[in-house]
Amino acid sequence: MIELKELRIVCDLKNGFAFKSEDYVEYSKTVSLRMSNIRPGGSFDSEYNQRFLPDNFKEKYSQYLLSDGDLVIAMTDLATDPKILGVPTIVETNGKNWLLNQRVGKLVIRDNLKADKTYLRYILNHPIHKNYYRMFAGGGLQINIGKNEILSLKIPLPPIEIQKKIANILDNAASLRNKTEQLIKEYDLLEQSIFLTMFGDPVRNEKGWNTEIGENLCKKISVGIVIKPASYYVDNGILALRSLNIKKNHIDLTNIVQLSKEAHLSVLKKSILKTGDIVVVRTGNTGTAAIIPESLNGVNCIDLIIIRPDINIMNSKFFIYFLNSERGKLLILGKSVGGIQKHFNVGSMKKLVLPVPPLTLQNEFAEKITLIEKQKVLAKKELKESEDLLNCLLQKAFRGELV
Repeated sequence: MIELKELRIVCDLKNGFAFKSEDYVEYSKTVSLRMSNIRPGGSFDSEYNQRFLPDNFKEKYSQYLLSDGDLVIAMTDLATDPKILGVPTIVETNGKNWLLNQRVGKLVIRDNLKADKTYLRYILNHPIHKNYYRMFAGGGLQINIGKNEILSLKIPLPPIEIQKKIANILDNAASLRNKTEQLIKEYDLLEQSIFLTMFGDPVRNEKGWNTEIGENLCKKISVGIVIKPASYYVDNGILALRSLNIKKNHIDLTNIVQLSKEAHLSVLKKSILKTGDIVVVRTGNTGTAAIIPESLNGVNCIDLIIIRPDINIMNSKFFIYFLNSERGKLLILGKSVGGIQKHFNVGSMKKLVLPVPPLTLQNEFAEKITLIEKQKVLAKKELKESEDLLNCLLQKAFRGELV
């Protein structure tokens, strides 16, 4: 077993800046790096819910400007189910200016001969550290940890040569995982390519499809329960989808809540979903849409737009790919209300002008997407296996058994 030492021996931590809501702009090349850019497992997501700052902030707040390869750590998380509290990631700027926001810290290595950045990123992701940070976390809906709590964490610190060997082994395992992740992304790109080839730009409607407003294409456009139904939450009830469960073209059951069966059939009966229904995020990641699969027939939803397409006019899979396309999102955002926090409502969906290609062509598209989705299921299984391997190696590294 390798001796454990406090992180402060090899690192210092620099806090971010508390940018104000009025600082944010619609679009720029300068992005605020927030806790949401750090994903569970330590990956860096540069595209997730981006918040842009004026480009002159690059000079104005230059002391908070990040570079490729910087090691940052999440200092805030949701109190109900923290997943990234204390999780580090390595910054990938992708040609943009990233400014360190409040509640994200930058780990600065004091001596590169004593600590390897890649090793630290892996070892700090060990599951044991999550429980450690939760002991110190304070706050209400969000929990926070400070500089002292982060730097007082004890980690195995073998000689730098051993650290680099461990990092190399873990890098190889992560590479296997990353290749599978990339394959899944390529399937996503293939789907987008097929959509554009068959239907063209949905905003310019360059192929001249007939158009119609949303309410004439659907049998139902409504909204799930919009109050906060905390009193209806139970441990063993009816699943209820929220905005955080709706991802691009799929549903994530992480952090799912459950409602009492009695409320589901009485107070919340208008929010019950059927196979083939489409749910759309109203606030936050506005316009993101997913289709309800057969396995989720009969679930409920909270504060989501519910769309039930007329299957004689509109194929559900075509509909969600239209809504989730980059150009389709422009239409939705154009109909959204609010400032920085865009809000999409039922009235906007009913009046949204949509292209309506022939149903036979929509169905052909849906068949192609179904075949690709089957391949994605296999790839996701491989991804789970590669992630399990990486976690196993990380456990050995923590115990000093890897090299």
